[in-house]
Amino acid sequence: MSAIAASPDRRLVLADLIARPTDRARALAVDAAFVLAGAAVVAVLAQVEIPLWPVPITGQTLGVIVVGAALGAWRGAAALTTYLVLGLAGLPIFAEFTGTIAAVTKPSFGFIVGFIVSAFVAGWFAERAWDRKPLLAFAGFAIASVIPFLFGVPYMAYILNSVLGLDYGFWQVLEVGVLPFILGGFIKAGLAALIIPGAWALVRAADKRKGA
Repeated sequence: MSAIAASPDRRLVLADLIARPTDRARALAVDAAFVLAGAAVVAVLAQVEIPLWPVPITGQTLGVIVVGAALGAWRGAAALTTYLVLGLAGLPIFAEFTGTIAAVTKPSFGFIVGFIVSAFVAGWFAERAWDRKPLLAFAGFAIASVIPFLFGVPYMAYILNSVLGLDYGFWQVLEVGVLPFILGGFIKAGLAALIIPGAWALVRAADKRKGA
């Protein structure tokens, strides 16, 4: 009997279908591999840029949502924590192949911190099977897409005003850090809502063929 049919637990995520070892040591090794793979996926997608007015869309947030949904809440958050730590350590894995401890002085760094919570939220919804139907997936992923702004916008305001000594008011910060990214955020949530349920559909199809 297949993993999908056999398990009454609706909290399976895609990663669980790849490997669900019962041995604790092996399970930890598998989780670590998933975490590193998730960080690598975000690092690659962070370099993807699609020209769009008024600002280009990068693949970074899409990677965050997909990784969170595929790995689940805690592994997704761990993957993005790993991504942040490795970037601060000097690996060029942030957008535009950047990455040093100096990233903390950039106005956009707060968004990277928010990615950790965003991946957790996307994984939380996936663990409740929201990722298996496009409409529910879009709703959950849209909520996850908002999370980085809750961290990024206040951090941006602090860096711009207190560190760089500029004079950005509330609306100016929104114009720089929120408004240009609304359309891109919806597009990426929509893409994730196609990718993850699509992956589940392929898994179901393969499962039916095995059971036939």
